Amino acid sequence: MQPSLVPGTIGAMRAAQTAGRRGAAPLESAALRLRSAKAAYTVRRIGLGQTAGLSLVETSPSAGDLVVAQVTQLGMHQHLESADGRRQRLWPGDTIVVAYGQRYAPDQFEAVIPQDLSPCHLVAGGGVAARVLSRHASIKPATQITPLGLLADARGVLNLQRGALGGARGRAPLSIAVLGSSMNAGKTTTAANLIAGLKRSGLRVGAAKVTGTGAGGDRWLMHDAGASPVLDFTDMGHASTAGLDPATVERILGDLSGHLASTGVDCAVIEVADGLLQRETSALVQSHLFAKVIDAVVFAAPDAMSAIAGVAWLEQRGLPVVAASGVLTASPLATREAAAALKVPTCTIEELSTPDVLCEVLPKLPDLLERLRRRGE
Repeated sequence: MQPSLVPGTIGAMRAAQTAGRRGAAPLESAALRLRSAKAAYTVRRIGLGQTAGLSLVETSPSAGDLVVAQVTQLGMHQHLESADGRRQRLWPGDTIVVAYGQRYAPDQFEAVIPQDLSPCHLVAGGGVAARVLSRHASIKPATQITPLGLLADARGVLNLQRGALGGARGRAPLSIAVLGSSMNAGKTTTAANLIAGLKRSGLRVGAAKVTGTGAGGDRWLMHDAGASPVLDFTDMGHASTAGLDPATVERILGDLSGHLASTGVDCAVIEVADGLLQRETSALVQSHLFAKVIDAVVFAAPDAMSAIAGVAWLEQRGLPVVAASGVLTASPLATREAAAALKVPTCTIEELSTPDVLCEVLPKLPDLLERLRRRGE
């Protein structure tokens, strides 16, 4: 009998299905393929060092399934990010290990998980396989890959849920969310400068990216700014949060917040990817859990009109917006336009790294600093 999978992963039914297709016989040697394969950031929590007992099987893929694929034609993504952040150059004929997931990126690709193992695309440099439905006119077509099989062992298809952190509850004494109007609004840069300013204030800062498409660049930037630990949704077993149901996205937020709190951080900076119109983002920020976990919101936008509309959208839903920032603040004129129409401060990203400015825009920060000062006496 096929052993059942860990509760909460892809389930015993998937394991049985895997065994039923071609008797779970390897399509070819997994060990041989993995020996020269380039593994992606998204699959870093799955131990692939021991190849004994692994096989390549052919069955319908699901979100988070690990796939061994061959690069057939280079396009937009010509590098594959490794677990340690190195950009591995890709060549036609390379074997890669990535994970299936959807992508929702108006500035790049709209992509879905295919129904079979037919040729598809590498839709993110962090290692996400999907079939492209549409792309922005300014970017190259996606890199084409041909799946060789899903990676499996005696328990069934390997899925990112195998390596996910467990559930956790709790929240830091101060939790700040960074939201944005769209992709490339400056959310991660805003978050990094917030982290730097909070650290300069004498606080221990943790950070998490709760939605988006699997890639390590944002994580490394927040770490370099001074946050520790830094987690993201891939730590919870998801290559991408696009297409996930609202309850799952809320669980990611709750668990990541809980894991940060368990380390004893004084404050947490939480980045929510994409724009307010993206389905998963919209549902999350309007949830009861988001209001419960988040003390303050800094909103990033590329221009003044986006800032004005986004802040109004959030305020209408009772969310505690404390400042606008992001790409718009690269332009003094755009910054003045936004400041003239907003009731909250418009802060440059550099100002967000300044403790004095943070004490002005974050109502709970002075009290937190005073409590920590008294505790240290």
